[in-house]
Amino acid sequence: MTGPLAKGALVTYQTAGRPLPVVTVFQYNPERMTHGWHQSAPPGKPGVETGNPLAVRGLPEESFEFTIYLNADDDVVSGIPVLQQVAQRAGVSARLAALELMLYPVGGTGTTSATGQLLGTVSSGLGSSKGDWKLPNATLPVALFYWNANRVVPVRVTTLSITETLYDEDLNPRHAEAQLGLRVLTPVELAAANPTPGTATNLAVVAYNQTLARRRLLATANTAGNAIRSAVSFANSIISQLPH
Repeated sequence: MTGPLAKGALVTYQTAGRPLPVVTVFQYNPERMTHGWHQSAPPGKPGVETGNPLAVRGLPEESFEFTIYLNADDDVVSGIPVLQQVAQRAGVSARLAALELMLYPVGGTGTTSATGQLLGTVSSGLGSSKGDWKLPNATLPVALFYWNANRVVPVRVTTLSITETLYDEDLNPRHAEAQLGLRVLTPVELAAANPTPGTATNLAVVAYNQTLARRRLLATANTAGNAIRSAVSFANSIISQLPH
């Protein structure tokens, strides 16, 4: 690959309520990323108990694994005073801290049980138990993985491994590499996190649905292209058989 590395971002919301984003911009190598898929088997034995070998439980499980590269010099030359000051004083420590906090729970609200789990509920105001959500003791922040306009998905960080490669005189890391594992969260899963309008959770559901819609649109364009190529190929084969 030639030219500068493209930039992606992880956007986190420390509360599921009013969206207040914390954006961690990073450089990555777009030539190397593992994008994994897994479709859960249907209940029972496919083709026997379900009666349909194409039956599925729902949306497939999706994951990303990649390495991002952090360089304090990027912030020093950014022209943004706050970023410049932080980078000069602490290197990439602020960016690393933002990544690390994606694995730490944020506090919940409710009453802690003897097992350490919160069993309280919050009502949606719909006047029905169907509109109530259980409150866990703590939850991870809502996070969006931004790769480009066609890939913006809600994720949960499953693994994080950081390698610091260069330090300043105070041993603040100036350069670092972070290996990340992300699991995409589906709207079905997010439904348990109270995705009411105006919340970060609702924003996550919207992002997933928009990305899925773009994926389907791109797939349709590819199908149309294949149909055109097939038609042209068929026409050429007929022409080749005509008397010359």
